[in-house]
Amino acid sequence: MNRLLNDIRNRSLSLRARMYLFSAAILTLFAINVATHVWGSFARNESLLAYRDSVTATQLLTELGQSLEAHRQRVLVLATLRETTDDSLGQEEQQAAVEDLNSMASQLRGLGAISAEGAEDYYRRLHQSASTLLADWRQFYDDYNSTTREIALDTASVAYEDTLERLEELDGQQERLAVERSAAIDATISLTDRITVIGFVTTIAVTLFLVISLIAKTNARLRRLKKGAQRFGSGDLSHRIETHHDAGEILDLARTFNDMSSKLHYAIEEVRAAQSEADAANAAKSMFLANVSHELRTPLNAIIGYSEMLQDELGDGNPIDSDQFHHDLGTIILSGRQLLALINDILDLAKIETGKMPVALETFQPDALIFQVCDALAPLVAQNHNQLDLDIDRDSMTEMCSDPAKLQQIVTNLFSNACKFTEHGTIAVHAAMADGVLTLVVADTGIGMTPEQQDKVFEAFVQADAQTSTQYGGTGLGLAIVKDFCEMLGGNIQVESAPDAGSRFTVRLPAAPESDRASA
Repeated sequence: MNRLLNDIRNRSLSLRARMYLFSAAILTLFAINVATHVWGSFARNESLLAYRDSVTATQLLTELGQSLEAHRQRVLVLATLRETTDDSLGQEEQQAAVEDLNSMASQLRGLGAISAEGAEDYYRRLHQSASTLLADWRQFYDDYNSTTREIALDTASVAYEDTLERLEELDGQQERLAVERSAAIDATISLTDRITVIGFVTTIAVTLFLVISLIAKTNARLRRLKKGAQRFGSGDLSHRIETHHDAGEILDLARTFNDMSSKLHYAIEEVRAAQSEADAANAAKSMFLANVSHELRTPLNAIIGYSEMLQDELGDGNPIDSDQFHHDLGTIILSGRQLLALINDILDLAKIETGKMPVALETFQPDALIFQVCDALAPLVAQNHNQLDLDIDRDSMTEMCSDPAKLQQIVTNLFSNACKFTEHGTIAVHAAMADGVLTLVVADTGIGMTPEQQDKVFEAFVQADAQTSTQYGGTGLGLAIVKDFCEMLGGNIQVESAPDAGSRFTVRLPAAPESDRASA
């Protein structure tokens, strides 16, 4: 029991295990009490049986002694009559005497059956002496009616005296054994009574201890859970409930609380991150709207301003300066094209985001398309005093089955960006084809980008920073559209750049659709 209590005290057991152990301990104590009570009841029954056997043996000894004495008197009377008269013994009288002898023999056997342990030798001597006596008396009756035999009672008298002596010895031994056995049984009964009382008191004490211990342990664990739940409820999601003292259901519950806190903490962090991203996206879109408004107003102001000037010149009646007139119309046309390009970029991005941008496959010469775009945008190179380095490997070029409009847009956006961010530098365009893949490289010696700016350069509505947008203009849609177009045509784009060291954009596009290349 002490070992069980130490195990309960030292080990971290589950609530169910503690209940099982406590129940087992209480049932064990109860079983000990029941066993002790049964043992005491058995001892009492043994005492009653011993007392009953002792009383029965005493009665049999008394009855046997009385029977022997009565029969001896009868034998003496018959012996006297035999000596003084010639009367014989009738058959009925002789049969009654034999039955009397058989009855005494039966009493002798019954006495042997209930004799206590330790009295066997005394009974054996009594049985031997009494058997001799009964045999002598039986011989007496057999020879009573015989006229040729003398009846001798000396041997029977000696056997009778010896039998009485053996009766007294057996009676004394039975009495001593009964007293000893009664004392031993009384001691056992007293011991079992004490054990029963002690066991009952111990059961109550241990039960109270186990119940109080169980309540205290359970309350301590529940208080830790309650404290942890309160900390969680107050917003302290970094708090963790201690679990090294717990086991079983309480441990599972504590771990569940901790897991729930961790998941809730991560969820809140994700919400905060998503909120930050949403705020950043909103800020980027706000900046985009501001940039778009500026970019839209600039060509519109030029269109409206020059149109009003031309209208005034036509209305004042003065001669028209043809060169100035053509210059103003060229400015209006250029501003209109800029406005159209900006609107097209916005529409293209909207189509891409909604998945409605079609891909029109055609067969064309990529080298001719690239040269045509670069030649058409040559004025942008001279605008910031740059030089164009055009290198098209025409020997490697073959026909290409793709969307020429999107390839033209890719080259235009990359070329325009390189010209916009480069002053007094070089714009290099290289194109070649190998293994059915068109490689287009547009490099410049402009302002370049930091690694952080490179990570965001292909995101829609995002420019390097606010200063770049203010200084160089633009909406931040060009490179995002280029990346989407490259992926739509089955290719990809990469950027290499460093601050004040220029940028290098590499586009790789398959010369044929995926199905054509697989069957080739």
